[in-house]
Amino acid sequence: MAEILNPRAGIGMTSARTRDRMIERLREQGIRDEIVLSAMGMVPRHLFVDQALESRAYDDTALPIGFGQTISNPYIVARMAELARHGESSQGRMLGRVLEIGLGCGYQAAVLGKLAREVVSMERIAALVGRTRVRLRELRVNNVKPKHGDGMHGAKDFAPFDAIVIAAAFAEVPQALLAQLADGGRLVMPLGHATQTLCVIERQGDAFTERLLEGVNFVPLLSGVA
Repeated sequence: MAEILNPRAGIGMTSARTRDRMIERLREQGIRDEIVLSAMGMVPRHLFVDQALESRAYDDTALPIGFGQTISNPYIVARMAELARHGESSQGRMLGRVLEIGLGCGYQAAVLGKLAREVVSMERIAALVGRTRVRLRELRVNNVKPKHGDGMHGAKDFAPFDAIVIAAAFAEVPQALLAQLADGGRLVMPLGHATQTLCVIERQGDAFTERLLEGVNFVPLLSGVA
């Protein structure tokens, strides 16, 4: 997998060495899937934030991207990607089509794009979609399809999906999205309102198995478009 081209020279806090330190920290935090770690190392996070925030790009923290939204911290991006890929059990298998709910600045979509043949990413804020589409094009991320729409409904025209990754919290499991999950696929999402838990749901035929993992903190998923 080729690295995303970097139109901003990576020096100091944006250098490859800084990215390597992030990968080592992710290993220490428990990320075991080497395919995910490789993808995280290839996607330059500093190119997905404002230049004023570049020095903080590889810190394990969420950062503002405008419109009241944030870019998730590296650990949660890696953790959700690892779960979507079935962790180490998937070995070198590449996902087929993945649905992301919450395009934002495009960072998580770019990481998923290293792990799947195609990523369809929904975003309710039109201005974010336009800005991120330009960024992904400049970085030659060609297998991510940004879509403006209500993530509550998913992307039925592109279903089924090998994995669905939701970057905003639902109070309950969205049945419309479960219906778009392929047999054997996984849905990864923050579940809850005031208290949220990372949830993984796996489909086997018409049966769904749910697991609740660690606590997380995401903005709530809003309906409609803006």
